Amino acid sequence: MKHTRPTPVRAAWSGPLGAMTLAATPQGLCGVWFDGQRHEPDTSAWPRDDRHPLLRAAMDQLAAYFDGRRLAFELPLDLGTGTVFQQRVWQALLGIAAGQTTSYGALSAAIGQPAAVRALGAAVGRNPLSIVVPCHRVLGSDGSLTGYAGGLHRKTALLALEQRAVHP
Repeated sequence: MKHTRPTPVRAAWSGPLGAMTLAATPQGLCGVWFDGQRHEPDTSAWPRDDRHPLLRAAMDQLAAYFDGRRLAFELPLDLGTGTVFQQRVWQALLGIAAGQTTSYGALSAAIGQPAAVRALGAAVGRNPLSIVVPCHRVLGSDGSLTGYAGGLHRKTALLALEQRAVHP
């Protein structure tokens, strides 16, 4: 019997880098997308609940993050929309501390699949929890800013924000 996932609830939030959609299931926060970003799902059929406690907590923590008062998130996460491989990659992203970066190759090696750099890059690009699962902290092997579903201008801004918070 195939397990069906519950329909997430959603809420809108506007931060300094633009409008965002947040989503949650009973298991945890399952989505944080910049409006219009690549790989953003169609959430229009999901019920809207701007007072959902987990979505409110996520909004509060995002506001604190952008104000420089928080560098890590303390929220239950639901990463169940991804494949087993994607979930491994997303879990590995959670281990990159604010103010730190890594390369796609180093992250691929860290999960024990050094030859899977392209697949890892695709999984990073499909991260459903922008900012909260810090895919913006992954750089090209030469340290260059490469792909970010929310746009390179946002990746640049997030990394700069974290550098200011870590090294005031």
